[in-house]
Amino acid sequence: MGQNIAHKIIGQHLVEGEMVPEKEVAISIDQTLTQDATGTMTYLQFEALGFQRVKAKLSVSYVDHNMLQTGFENADDHIFLQTMAAKYGVHYSRPGNGISHQVHLERFGAPGHTLLGADSHTCMAGALGMIAIGTGGLEVAVGMAGAPFHFTMPHILLVRLRGRLKPWVAAKDIILEVLRRISVKGGVGRILEFGGEGVATLSVPQRATIANLGAETGATTTVFPSDLRTRAWLAAQGRREAWQPLRADRDAIYHDVLDIDLSSLEPLIACPSSPDNIVPVRDVEGTPVAQVCVGSSNNSSYEDLMAVANILKGRGVHPKTSLTISPGSRQVMATVTRSSGLWHLVQGGARILEVACGPCIGMGQAPPSGAVSVRTFNRNFPGRSGTSDDRVYLASPEVAGATALYGVITDPRRLGSPTLIRPPRQYVIDDSQVLPPSPEPERIEVIRGPNIKPLPRAHPLADHIRSQVILKVGHNVTTDHIMPAGNRVLPLRSNIPAIAEHVFEPIDPTFPRRCREAGGGLIVGGHNYGQGSSREHAALAPMYLGIKAVLALSFARIHFANLINFGIVPLIFVQEEDYQWVEQGDEIELENLRSLLPASRHLRARNLSQGRELELQHALFPRQVNIILAGGLLNYVRGAGHESGG
Repeated sequence: MGQNIAHKIIGQHLVEGEMVPEKEVAISIDQTLTQDATGTMTYLQFEALGFQRVKAKLSVSYVDHNMLQTGFENADDHIFLQTMAAKYGVHYSRPGNGISHQVHLERFGAPGHTLLGADSHTCMAGALGMIAIGTGGLEVAVGMAGAPFHFTMPHILLVRLRGRLKPWVAAKDIILEVLRRISVKGGVGRILEFGGEGVATLSVPQRATIANLGAETGATTTVFPSDLRTRAWLAAQGRREAWQPLRADRDAIYHDVLDIDLSSLEPLIACPSSPDNIVPVRDVEGTPVAQVCVGSSNNSSYEDLMAVANILKGRGVHPKTSLTISPGSRQVMATVTRSSGLWHLVQGGARILEVACGPCIGMGQAPPSGAVSVRTFNRNFPGRSGTSDDRVYLASPEVAGATALYGVITDPRRLGSPTLIRPPRQYVIDDSQVLPPSPEPERIEVIRGPNIKPLPRAHPLADHIRSQVILKVGHNVTTDHIMPAGNRVLPLRSNIPAIAEHVFEPIDPTFPRRCREAGGGLIVGGHNYGQGSSREHAALAPMYLGIKAVLALSFARIHFANLINFGIVPLIFVQEEDYQWVEQGDEIELENLRSLLPASRHLRARNLSQGRELELQHALFPRQVNIILAGGLLNYVRGAGHESGG
């Protein structure tokens, strides 16, 4: 029986378990990456593990999120990250060198390898034929220490592409079509593997756009073949030796198939305020737009920026619309400049922002109140832009460029024939801003600013929990709801007592105070609780505030793992009606947890306020139960609490 690509790579790295869907497996990790919003805590955790040197084949620390230095905090964190990298054996990509996913694709990614990243869009490296998985920073720290990565073996969904895209239809439209069909939770428990003859028509940057946005389906990761297109792109990066062919066997088995005829697609757009709220551009054409933003880890490649530059060539941005450009890397910026693309962007009225994530994570460029912003980004969750009543649409660079030109949402097919963009034979290559680790680590002093606070530690799980429901929320609650980003909050990522004051701020600003008054408690959520970013602070900060368990109808993959890693028990309602009648403020009692969790997936809780019982279950593997009993992954790895179940 033939193998698909996902099974080939996982099989080559398998160290525990069998590749049976919904069973736990563990794979060895070749590479790791962090970015500065998650990295500071990751390196504090790595330090707490007690290792003297990173054991993964390659680890890279990127600075791309917290670039807006309105105070000392971000600059201090950058110095901490640089000195930690030098001491412990990590490459350090300096501020301004580029967004982690774009730079890793360009300079480090390799077909057939595994990559673990403390960012949900780590899956973008799947464009090269990697198994690249986003997860919480603590699991990355453990991976840096040489331990295998444990996860639930996914089902493999083949997205079979046929035909060729028509003019003005972009790679973004392919993944928007996938999201339109399967939704933001349709990828949970799956790997999206792209195949079919249509794949050969897509460049690596186009595949990267698709792989990046695969995270928005909730998928474990996204993977493409490594073919002649991959080889050509790596050769243009001066990394021909990194290439190896990788494709599915002709008789490969998949759990499901999604067929897409590329020639049938048209320009699509995700309407406010979810990446799967998708319609054809023509349905919303003419909507006035105040702001257009191009870039982020999605759609910030040479091809993407040149598409916008060609639209603006000899023309200008509409007087009522602002256009910003966030290049994905110094390489992209340099190559676009060499090709005269920067000239056309600047002459056309675009505002060139720093090489960084920028507006994608609410770090500047908040749109006007109630105004429409069209972005080539990957998320349009409510308020993520920095404006509480934002109206953010997600679209391709082609749609964004046409929209900037006319000041209203515009189908780019109105522009006539597009200019053909030829990828360069050789990209501008300059690795001077990636600093290798020190050959004399014993001489490196790790510098810690006053905003870097000690790592909070969880306690082993109590046998008896009697707590108040501090907050009840609905479906598809995101990590942006739980732990907001933006320029006010992101600089506090290394200061848990301070950042904990912002937990659930967009939903209920009183949450931290009520947690303290109640001595901690429980959270009740609907379906897909915790979708979005990998930010472990959405679990770590609630743990610090005393949250002991989250009861939900279902969980997003990364957040589910993060709750376990910080000793918060994730429990699932068996009956949806139980979720419906639990109310905020109810007192819930859970007994004999230390004996029940290892013995059975089913348990009961009592709602003391209403005099009713709740039927609950958990989806924990035995190892995860032991982590919960120990009070989290850090305690588990270091041996704390093992006598009572670790």
